Amino acid sequence: MKFTHLHVHSHYSLLDGLAKIDDLVGEAARLEMNSLALTDHGNLYGAIEFYKKAKAKGINPILGVEMYMAYEGMKDKRPGIDSKRFHITLLATNYEGYKNLIKIVSGAHLEGFYYKPRADKDFLRAHAGGIIALSGCLAGEIPRAIQLKRIGEAERTIGEYQDIFGKDNFYLEIAPHFSIPAQRMVNDALVDLSAKTGAKIVATADIHYVKPEDAESQDIMVSIQTGSNVEDEDRLSMRQSNLSMRSTQEMATLFPSHPEAVASTQEIASRVAIEIPLGTWTFPKLDVPEGQSYESELRRIAYEGIEKRGIEKDAPTLERLEYELATITQKGFAPYFLVVADLLRYAHENGILTNIRGSVAGSLVTYLTENIRRRNTARTRSRRSGHSEQ
Repeated sequence: MKFTHLHVHSHYSLLDGLAKIDDLVGEAARLEMNSLALTDHGNLYGAIEFYKKAKAKGINPILGVEMYMAYEGMKDKRPGIDSKRFHITLLATNYEGYKNLIKIVSGAHLEGFYYKPRADKDFLRAHAGGIIALSGCLAGEIPRAIQLKRIGEAERTIGEYQDIFGKDNFYLEIAPHFSIPAQRMVNDALVDLSAKTGAKIVATADIHYVKPEDAESQDIMVSIQTGSNVEDEDRLSMRQSNLSMRSTQEMATLFPSHPEAVASTQEIASRVAIEIPLGTWTFPKLDVPEGQSYESELRRIAYEGIEKRGIEKDAPTLERLEYELATITQKGFAPYFLVVADLLRYAHENGILTNIRGSVAGSLVTYLTENIRRRNTARTRSRRSGHSEQ
């Protein structure tokens, strides 16, 4: 039997997760796991680091996020509404899904941020391609409804998420945190709801650290997050639960009546195949005249710049220009120069002050394509006061 951890926090779950990615990947390899997920709270900060390091260990990386869900709309920021947010676990199955995770997380930060980056169901629906969703921990919308004895509401919510992601792309998380009184009750209800709705159950462990002995350090970190004293018995603490990375055998032993929940982890993992193109330059799509390349368009603009700047076309000037153009072309930087030229053009046309830094300030191509700061009042003032600008 194989098992995959699908709900995993690293230290990128700030002041909540303790485990470093090297340690997570290393432990998964030691336990002979063939795949592993990373689902930090509301961010993808560790995604690429995790992707590279998991691949290097022969582990299939499952990129995900534990997303915060707004109680109503993600743009609703009424006082007190934040206390009602939910959690949901999202996993990308392919590159499209990973890009959709990026869109969801970015939108949550830019449009839905209210104490935490939040999304809503409409936003998830718009970016659901290539994503498998899990119902989340006890703070998930469905577990919350169960804890409030609202079973009908929980069943309707399952239907909503099945409609958003597809019936085969939404799973119900059961967890082994039996020291929490509500966990067994929620697990039992989710098993019943699985039979009613067709949503499969899946076993997760909500990992926050690698080894059981790391629990104290993680607890101290949570105390820092909440501004609490570690000796305060009423503070938020996760010490009552084992949030370490458990072995396949441990997970199977914890769910003897539900081997299908353990099997679901491998079912999900087998559907994940993410290939991210790394090590290549990616630029915005630029419109160039028909029949022209980025390189020929940059050359045209540069030579037009000689005329506009009133520079003499002598041999040293042309030799330097050709040398720079050849270097830019060889490095594949022509699209970059054109993008910056367009940004600077817009800024100058709209009265936005710009500046330049680094060795590119001495570039003839930069000068000819007007990728330099135009004279403005701030620059004039600094010169008059005897200070130079870098």
